[in-house]
Amino acid sequence: MRSARFRAAVLASALTLGVAVPSVPASADAVTGLSSAVLPTLAGRLASVRVAKSLNYYPSNAAWSSMWTEFDAPRIEADLAKAAALGANNVRVIVFPQAFGYPKPLSLYAERLSTFVGIAAKNRMTVKLTLFDWWDGYTETTRSITWAKTVLAPYVNDPRVIAVELKNEFQPDDTAAVAWVRKLIPAVRAAAPAMPLTLSVDGTTGAPGMAKIKKALTGTPLDYYDFHFYGSSERSLAEIRKAQAAVSPSPIVIGETGLSSAVDTEGEQAAFLARVFRAAREAGVGSVSPWTFTDFLPGAIPEHSAVSAKPAQYKFGLHRTDGTPKAAASVVRNAWTTGTTQNTVLNLSFESAARDSPWRQNLPAAGGARITTGVARTGKAAARFTGTTRTAAGLPSLVTSPITPVQAGHRWRAEAYARGTAATGITEITLSWFDAEGRWISQHNSNRLPTGTTTWTKLFVETVAPPGAAGVQLHLKSGDNTGTVWFDDVAMS
Repeated sequence: MRSARFRAAVLASALTLGVAVPSVPASADAVTGLSSAVLPTLAGRLASVRVAKSLNYYPSNAAWSSMWTEFDAPRIEADLAKAAALGANNVRVIVFPQAFGYPKPLSLYAERLSTFVGIAAKNRMTVKLTLFDWWDGYTETTRSITWAKTVLAPYVNDPRVIAVELKNEFQPDDTAAVAWVRKLIPAVRAAAPAMPLTLSVDGTTGAPGMAKIKKALTGTPLDYYDFHFYGSSERSLAEIRKAQAAVSPSPIVIGETGLSSAVDTEGEQAAFLARVFRAAREAGVGSVSPWTFTDFLPGAIPEHSAVSAKPAQYKFGLHRTDGTPKAAASVVRNAWTTGTTQNTVLNLSFESAARDSPWRQNLPAAGGARITTGVARTGKAAARFTGTTRTAAGLPSLVTSPITPVQAGHRWRAEAYARGTAATGITEITLSWFDAEGRWISQHNSNRLPTGTTTWTKLFVETVAPPGAAGVQLHLKSGDNTGTVWFDDVAMS
């Protein structure tokens, strides 16, 4: 996640380092299947990175640098066991110069990192290391290199560590940062030639930022690129393909993605991740790493970080702070263990609890829908509109988007059943199309429910996604309706 930038404290002492090649720990065999006599290769590690079932991790009570300053090995072990049960086989962990000691890491923190790698290995998970978060000491090139090489030295030939991200959410328009990383890359590569190196960009910088990094590092190229995606999940396929095009032929992974359930429902959080996993599979991106394993307790994020003052940052987890899973955990488990994502996450028959539903109100000032029981085509619940009007923007509606990614020229069908009691006005369903920038293109409407009192009637629309379409919204509409209308049993394909 994008974090406040500040200069790490600089210690007075310097270190002259000669990197020794450590022996591969015996525990590596159980995780990787490699013989201890076989050293990892760049190609082998990179192949693992590209398909890693990876998860971002901090404990719920100690996020960012607090994970290391308040290191709790039993809690971490319990969490990583749960992550492995979801299907994760890799964990991304971030280390901080100002916490570890700079330019010479303190032995206590080196031991804590070693313990973490060992806990991951015990749960059959490899590790991706991210360096230099909360860092803008770009004039400290020599000391930065010393610190990075010292942190990485034990893992140069350790198959439990499969990649190194040199800087979290790198800013390619910062000329000092570019000059710094141009020197860091060859130094780290010389010390760890079999370690894949990458940089990430924040969700705002996106694909254009990745293109800038690639251009700036022509002479010192990365092995792959780490895309952090927090945009519109409805258009995630288009965004992923932009990122791929920006750095082609280099591969990408999605190193962070997610939605805060402090802003949207847990159901929409789950649908967001379902869309991203489905889009990544369509684009041929084999590794999607949700942010993050668990929600954070008050006080878990260090106060000196700007992130700590943002309520949304506390609710990105697949689990709540009490350890119970959200709907998103089920989505991720299915994606990792079966390679599929299920339409059930969309709550198309309105049977889920409100917090687990991704449906959202559109133009509720003209009359919002309520999920009610007592009148349903199947199950117990249906969506009810009653006494609606309209606004200058149109008719009130319930809205959701499919988890299947939109591509121009592909055929779509949506349907829903509706019934009315003394209904007036317009009741229909609509597919509204958007381009890759989120601009509205056009819409296709279904047949309308007759006015008056009716039995359950199928409303459907079948069409082809128009040129330029990258996203679609399904609207269940009922406006200018002095009576009552119910919707149930929605389907999209």
